[in-house]
Amino acid sequence: MIRAAIIGSGPNGLSAAITLAKAGVETYVYEGRETVGGAARTAEITLPGFHHDLGSSIYPMGIASPFFQSLPLEDYGLRWIEPPAPLAHPLDDGTAVMLEHSLDETAAGLNEAGFNDGAAYKRLMQPLANQWPALCREIMVPILHWPARPMLMARFGVYAAHPATLLARMLFRGTRARALFAGNAAHSVLPLESPFSSAVGLVLGAAAHATGWPIAASGAQAISNALAGYFQSLGGRIQTGRWISSLTELDEQIVLCDVSPRHLIPLAVRDLPPDYSLGLRNFRYGPGAFKVDWALSQPIPWTAQECLRAATVHLGGTLEAIAASERASWQPRDLFTETGPRPFVLVAQPSLFDPTRAPAGKHTAWGYCHVPNGFTGSMLEQIEAQMERFAPGFQDCVLARKVWNTTEFESWNPNLVGGDLSGGAMTLRQLAFRPTASQWRTPKKGLYLCSASTPPGGGVHGMCGYLAATTALQDFKLNRA
Repeated sequence: MIRAAIIGSGPNGLSAAITLAKAGVETYVYEGRETVGGAARTAEITLPGFHHDLGSSIYPMGIASPFFQSLPLEDYGLRWIEPPAPLAHPLDDGTAVMLEHSLDETAAGLNEAGFNDGAAYKRLMQPLANQWPALCREIMVPILHWPARPMLMARFGVYAAHPATLLARMLFRGTRARALFAGNAAHSVLPLESPFSSAVGLVLGAAAHATGWPIAASGAQAISNALAGYFQSLGGRIQTGRWISSLTELDEQIVLCDVSPRHLIPLAVRDLPPDYSLGLRNFRYGPGAFKVDWALSQPIPWTAQECLRAATVHLGGTLEAIAASERASWQPRDLFTETGPRPFVLVAQPSLFDPTRAPAGKHTAWGYCHVPNGFTGSMLEQIEAQMERFAPGFQDCVLARKVWNTTEFESWNPNLVGGDLSGGAMTLRQLAFRPTASQWRTPKKGLYLCSASTPPGGGVHGMCGYLAATTALQDFKLNRA
């Protein structure tokens, strides 16, 4: 009987394991930590009773994932919580641009004196939001494929190929719409002047209007626990506290590695030809993250009270300011300076909508900004200055904080190379050839990559693992689940 091993229990590793187990393959998951989940984990890291998501917190692609939607994860404890608004983007005038579930309400909030940007926003987003399930199926596979909906993808591609700064200035005249689009596009972790930096902004906008930007009840760990529970119900086995240092420790015929390209090399050093290993070494990692987790005595005191309706808040102000921040994060780390542009800060405040995250009356939140890969300096002062800018008195609410620089991120999870949360730069070349032209396959028969460094890329959606496992089933001529 064919047996399979999965190295790593992040959402992609567990998704690969589920796919193989559903096909009748005897499957084992090996996790070096004592808890499953990879970067999708939750823990008390500040004060007792304050539960913080260590990596991600907001899941627009999780709830939209075709693979997750095919699984009975709610039977294993996963419950999505959708805030009243997906996103708030406060400005210095004391107001906030709101990304609402309603396309019409969002558009109404974008109009400024003399600028009818709401109509332009609707023309851009409505076709994508209306066809979101089809669009989602097209973008959550390798970028090089024959589309099932060519007209939809042609329309998406025409806009997605633009640099975000160019598209925002072409379509919008006012500050509000440009700022909203820039903040969403910055999730690409690309300079906003780069081609295709608009793609993520379009996807996140469409998701907000179609399926939302939810949090997981009780935290990110609930996603990992649900995946693990379902896998075990299929007969799968998980061994935690087991670091695999070499493939020689395993005797399974199929091995899928939820690891970064850099870490595959020592695992399979005897089995990878030099040219393939060179391709893995040349894989480019993107900017890192500098993150702060806060235990708070009260909700964040936003000047714009609308921010309390959203679990996600973008702090950066205008298109120009956000673009300057993201451009700086691509500098060589020895040229980056903390006194450069104000950082674009992504904030999550899940305890507003999930009381299990903190003791009664108290709250948790986190904020992070992009910095050059491997940057070891501190952005704590700059991040909290941005918080004070839009929420005066914020620091008076802080009971405790946990600070993560890029080195601490990588020490906690080796897949976060240099603090890169996306599994590698999301450039066009690295979307098409991720991490190499062979994608999930390696030159060694039965050995596959299934991490976020494979298509379709970063995010908690499980599709990298599902597609890698599907490829393995095809190669071994096994029945697909």
